[in-house]
Amino acid sequence: MARSRLIALSIAVALLGVAAGALWFFSWLNTPDRAAMTLGRGISFGNVLEAPREGDWGLRLDEELFNRAKEAGFDSIRLPVRWSNHAATTPPYRIDDAFFKRVDFAIDQAVRRDLNIIVDMHHYRQLDGEPLDPNEQRVDDGVLEERFVAMWKQIAERYEAADARRVFFELYNEPHKRLTAEAWNRLLRDALAAVRPSNPLRPVIIGPAPYDKADFLHDLDLPFFDRHLIVTIHLYEPYEFTHQGASWVEGSSAWMNTSCCSDSQRHEIEQRLDAVKRWSRWHFRPIWVGEFGSYDKADYAARQRYTRFVREAIEAHGFPWAYWDLASHFGIYDPANHAWRTELKDALVH
Repeated sequence: MARSRLIALSIAVALLGVAAGALWFFSWLNTPDRAAMTLGRGISFGNVLEAPREGDWGLRLDEELFNRAKEAGFDSIRLPVRWSNHAATTPPYRIDDAFFKRVDFAIDQAVRRDLNIIVDMHHYRQLDGEPLDPNEQRVDDGVLEERFVAMWKQIAERYEAADARRVFFELYNEPHKRLTAEAWNRLLRDALAAVRPSNPLRPVIIGPAPYDKADFLHDLDLPFFDRHLIVTIHLYEPYEFTHQGASWVEGSSAWMNTSCCSDSQRHEIEQRLDAVKRWSRWHFRPIWVGEFGSYDKADYAARQRYTRFVREAIEAHGFPWAYWDLASHFGIYDPANHAWRTELKDALVH
């Protein structure tokens, strides 16, 4: 009898150990979920630091933008930055300190207002294989990826002491063209390897090539044992509505007067979010919808309907988000008149 009880006890202890191990394993798999959810509702500061030079696209970084984001009730700011226009073209590809101080300013302004901030690399045109903008410097094609990694090493080391609960990194916005899925998967690992020595626990946000589209999540190859990653997608469907009349989109003039949101348009949005949710559960990776929005050539009332529907659909799927954007052509704030586009704002954060 004593021996039977001892065997039973040993089995029970072993089963408890297995259960505890399984609980720990699944908790470890879901490590990034808590960080992702703190992002909550966010707003991008578009057309500011991702312009070829600050001010080229009509906006400059100032305290008013941060005050407005806080006043509206957002939880996070996404800061798109064109680092590639402010780094040397030869090794060690040093980033200009005066420009770094502009990003320092943004981080300080956000953190002092209890706002999270996502520091993003945006519009490295040559890396994507796109034509360069005016005032953009060309580098040797053979060093494009090396330079990308070197810039991230500098960014990571500059902000290694920043609060990892407030300051997030986003490796790259919408990789495409030259950055095929295969090329991007290789480069993102190299960039992570440059970030992790100084920032082992900081949440890093990564999306799929091309264009952070949900349709290509299955091509995204992340290092399994890095559990401080958040996956981003951009949701602009239906494009015929959100990008009608957009000068940078070929053929968009034909979409003028497209309205929103019909049953088929709603189904398209819901279907994509359902697929993203399934991918997230299968891969144990949290999702952040890093961009959605509509261009100001669309009917204003339709933009309100679209914005509210998409925001509610994203939240119903349990995803945090950032709207594109605060104060440019997609924006909810009119910087010229220092006034909210109230109906659009309320569709997001009422």
